[in-house]
Amino acid sequence: MPHLEAQQRAMAINRLLSLGQLDLLRNSSGLLYRMKDAQTASKMKGSDNQEKLVYQVIEDAGNKGIWSRDIRYKSNLPLTEINKILKNLESKKLIKAVKSVAASKKKVYMLYNLQPDRSVTGGAWYSDQDFESEFVEVLNQQCFKFLQSKAEVARDSKQNPMVQRNSSFATSHEVWKYICELGISKVDLSMEDIETILNTLIYDGKVEMTIIAAKEGTVGSVDGQMKLYRGVNPIIQPTGLVKAPCGLCPVSPPSQATGAKWLRFNTHTSISLGIKHCIGDIY
Repeated sequence: MPHLEAQQRAMAINRLLSLGQLDLLRNSSGLLYRMKDAQTASKMKGSDNQEKLVYQVIEDAGNKGIWSRDIRYKSNLPLTEINKILKNLESKKLIKAVKSVAASKKKVYMLYNLQPDRSVTGGAWYSDQDFESEFVEVLNQQCFKFLQSKAEVARDSKQNPMVQRNSSFATSHEVWKYICELGISKVDLSMEDIETILNTLIYDGKVEMTIIAAKEGTVGSVDGQMKLYRGVNPIIQPTGLVKAPCGLCPVSPPSQATGAKWLRFNTHTSISLGIKHCIGDIY
């Protein structure tokens, strides 16, 4: 609005803000203003500028949510004022607090109508912040059972060894379809979820995977590639050390001088399946 004086522009902007028709944003260079859609404007009718600012910060966070500490940083408001605003917005059912599996004692805030991202809820492997170890074990058993049965059918075909081996492989889509048809899951599982389970079987030495080229559009293919899995039976059972994560650790002390440091490990928790593994602390 170059034809208006600065005072007139300020009055017009303040009027639009009071009517809830503008969003007030902040970045490193100063304040920014953005037109608000009619639906959002009706929701925030009667709210003050601070409440609108907090709502906008939460909206920008999307379905991954945002911690109150980050809201404080982005809004530059006192924590006591932010807590008051958050309670008010929750009572209006404009936002909701969701516990994150990454930090069970902390809550993230997001818009009320959003479905939390898998990184927040933990996906199919978590229920009310608790890791469903029994559910994961059942999926492990059923996936391995399916691959074993496919391998048995291939052996019974009495064809040459190469054909038997190739026909014993199954795609992740086939395994996913089998699990869905069993109806053992109360939640919808994706192919990515099944591949996560299959990966645990690979780490246990029960399954092997190969990748082949596939035509675009082929069911189960990604970027022209398809993963194939087959069950395997080890000739001899591995020793206890090999079963332990440290026995398979790719990090080994290059010299006796760094051996002491190598024995110090950092423990990291995998959110996807709650698996703890070690990474050598070598510097």
